[in-house]
Amino acid sequence: AYMQPHLLGNEFTHLEFPRRVQRKEVGKRMLYRDFNMTGWAYKTIEEDDLKFPLIYGEGKKARVMATIGVTRGLGDHDLKVHDSNIYIKPFLSSSPEVRVYDLLQYEHGPDDVLILATDGLWDVLLNEEVAEAVTNFLPNCDPDDPHRYTLAAQDLVMRARGVLKDRGWRISNDRLGSGDDISVYVIPLIHGNKQS
Repeated sequence: AYMQPHLLGNEFTHLEFPRRVQRKEVGKRMLYRDFNMTGWAYKTIEEDDLKFPLIYGEGKKARVMATIGVTRGLGDHDLKVHDSNIYIKPFLSSSPEVRVYDLLQYEHGPDDVLILATDGLWDVLLNEEVAEAVTNFLPNCDPDDPHRYTLAAQDLVMRARGVLKDRGWRISNDRLGSGDDISVYVIPLIHGNKQS
C-alpha cells in the first residue's frame, strides 16, 4: 500500500491510527504508525488522514480494506472492496507456513493424532488446551472403536462452541465461545507405522 498507493483508489490510507480519525481532529496531533515503524509517533492530522484505514478493526474483527478477514491468498483474484473497483488481491499473501513431520521417523500409538481444524477452533482454544482435551479424551475410549477419533473431533467442536448462557455462548473460564464455523478432524498417526 505504501509502495503502490494507486492500488488504494484514493479511498484508503496505509497509515495506522489507534482509532478512526474524525473530521474534527484535522490539525490536532494523534498517534500513528507507518509500515516501517516498530513503535508509534505523533503526527498532525491532515485531510488525507480521514481516508478509511487499510486495516480496520482489531484482533479477530480486523479486516483488510473493511472487506476480508481471512487471507485468501489462493483464488479470489476478482475480489473487490464493496461498491468499488479496488482489488484486494494485491494486499493478500499466498505464502503458507509449512512444517514437515516424517511419519516414518517415529512409532505411533493409537492415541497419537494430528488435529486439523478451521479457525473456529483455534480462535478460542490454545494449542495446549486442544492437546490436553484430546489426551484426556482418547484414553477413555475403546481403542478398537473405529469412531473414537470422530468422537474426539466432536468433543473439540463442543468445547469451542461452548454452552449457551445468559450472556451468549461461553467456554471454560467464562470466555466467549466461537461464533465462527468450526470444523475439526482428528487424524490417527498410527497408520504411518505401516508405511515402511
